[in-house]
Amino acid sequence: MLRVWYSEDFTLQLPEGHRFPMRKYRDLREALVNACIVNETELFESPEATRDELLLAHDAAYVDGILSGSLPERELKPIGFPWSPGLVRRSRRTVGGALAASRWALEHGIAGQLAGGTHHAHRNRGGGYCVFNDQACAALHLLRECADKVRRVLIVDLDVHQGDGTSSILRGHEQVYILSLHGERNYPFRKVASTVDRGLPDGLTDIDYMKVLDEELDRALGFRPDLILYQAGVDPLASDRLGKLSLTHEGLKQRDRRVIGFAHQLNIPISLAMGGGYAEPISDTVRAHVGTYEVVREFWPRIP
Repeated sequence: MLRVWYSEDFTLQLPEGHRFPMRKYRDLREALVNACIVNETELFESPEATRDELLLAHDAAYVDGILSGSLPERELKPIGFPWSPGLVRRSRRTVGGALAASRWALEHGIAGQLAGGTHHAHRNRGGGYCVFNDQACAALHLLRECADKVRRVLIVDLDVHQGDGTSSILRGHEQVYILSLHGERNYPFRKVASTVDRGLPDGLTDIDYMKVLDEELDRALGFRPDLILYQAGVDPLASDRLGKLSLTHEGLKQRDRRVIGFAHQLNIPISLAMGGGYAEPISDTVRAHVGTYEVVREFWPRIP
């Protein structure tokens, strides 16, 4: 049984000319519903994470600076968004939705959120359009709240940009395995070591990408995860202006089949986050995110 979390707060009002494709969140929701891939009855409002939940992965001074709007401009600038009450709501709901989705996935096999994958947020700072780290919060929360069911969490991060924040927060945590496939010459230019990092060359195509992914999923199997958090960024797409890789739409769906099929076959709960997507036109990004949920329906058909 699928549940997907979403909020209108994800579509933040930005200054005119801002490069972040904020409309993709609303466009994705509409595309999924209009194509009958996700029903309205399967969509739930992402709750706002509490301060205590944010403190699972972040320092109190940083959290309070964001919540109150008192964070110095020099620390806000790397995030890439101006501070506003809307930014606070959006950031809290991104984490709250990830927590809700991971809890649901643990009980029912799968869930997702039409946002998230904010993997550039570190313990004491944000960056790269990421304020709070949703997957780090979810991993730490489930390991504490559901210790009888979750002893090992596998984070599969397939955004084209390496998740430096996730790796810095969870570095050395023996109960978390982070697998990252990313552009070697892409942002962030100073990487933070994950459990496994596979830096990919510019222009990599579908076939070679799948070879690397298959190798690493086979290796991750030895970790015996109880939960998978999947960062399904679609910026490896060839038309993505920030990606530098050359995957096709079908290649992205094959990638998703590998990860989602891996979870389904082994009966491992999986929770999905959107991750990045900056294609031109933006409809390419939306189409790619829709493709992820088309793959979900191949393994978890809608129950009438």
